[in-house]
Amino acid sequence: MRILILSFYYPPDLSAGSFRARSISEALASKMNPNDTLDIISTRPNRYASYTETAPETEWHGSINIKRIFVPAHKSGMVDQSLAFLKYAKEAWKSTRGKNYDLVLATSSRLMTAFLGTKIAKRQNCPLYLDIRDIFTDTLKDVLAGSPLKLLLPGFRRLERYTIRSAQCINLVSEGFGEYFKKISPDAHYTFFPNGIDEEFIKYDYNKNTVGTKKLILYAGNIGEGQGLHKIIPSAATRLYEKYEFLIIGDGGMRGELEKQIRRSNAQNVTILDPVARKRLLKYYKDSDYLLLHLNNYAAFKKVLPSKIFEYAATGKPILAGVSGYSRDFLVNNVDKVAVFDPCDVDGFVNAVSGISSTMASRQKFIDQYRRNSINTKMVENIIRCASWN
Repeated sequence: MRILILSFYYPPDLSAGSFRARSISEALASKMNPNDTLDIISTRPNRYASYTETAPETEWHGSINIKRIFVPAHKSGMVDQSLAFLKYAKEAWKSTRGKNYDLVLATSSRLMTAFLGTKIAKRQNCPLYLDIRDIFTDTLKDVLAGSPLKLLLPGFRRLERYTIRSAQCINLVSEGFGEYFKKISPDAHYTFFPNGIDEEFIKYDYNKNTVGTKKLILYAGNIGEGQGLHKIIPSAATRLYEKYEFLIIGDGGMRGELEKQIRRSNAQNVTILDPVARKRLLKYYKDSDYLLLHLNNYAAFKKVLPSKIFEYAATGKPILAGVSGYSRDFLVNNVDKVAVFDPCDVDGFVNAVSGISSTMASRQKFIDQYRRNSINTKMVENIIRCASWN
């Protein structure tokens, strides 16, 4: 059996997609026979302009063959990301020519990686397994509202329908996506395997050793339009100045806007650091009192289930969550010690902070249920079954 995995990001790059792709590939490799092969085509690390990490162009680990394509640097803009993807797609198409696969698996938050997987699977005449982490056109509709680029949406929707209807198996990381995709392709085989918690987050001791005069609220992750941090942190920080400090670790297309709004509001209690490797991030989690999760006030985000929920929950730290829809319901029903508020609602954020203590929570039941290893074991069984449908 020979399987191809397409993922635009792969470790050591920092993103939910890269860690998911690695966990799936390692779980798959553990179930494959000695003569089976798992090809992974990704890119050299490029997620953040402020985080650089070297990685070889090719790697071999038992049955896993990794190929990383060099793509142009980008700053998370639509044009520069498009150019980077075009380079990736061109090289991936070329490198798979003449090879025979039993299954193509594309893990995608951006539609085009899934579309690339569709074209390769059709050329191979083999089943297509899509692991969908976001509804690209749904998000794009909100982001491009009022922009001339919204004229591109009908074209992307046609690509989306073509891609989804081409897949035999579709995994959705959020059950909130189910209704949307089943309307497009009701006959596909659907599963709902979320991101889950990696072992390195479970084994760490997050008990804080020192007590400061102010409580520390930490946000770690992407700083983009989708997170909307620029709409809430500057104003909230000024109102919480006497008792709280903010630490933001990350980068993205809206970091400059966030920094501008912080200067404009004269917030003196906000620090922004560049992205850090996971091992260093654990120490920042340990030193924090609260963890902040926030999504912009877009209708598309009512369906999502952010991977950061699982990472944050593993720490036992209180979570401040500005989310709505499925994410909000999931947190309220599954995770202890969470204070939820409406996205971009500064008053709601301030009240949430004031209404929850900084003591840690025991979330062992949640951790046991959502260990990434356990989730991937079930997911891999499904992937192998899909490969046999050829």
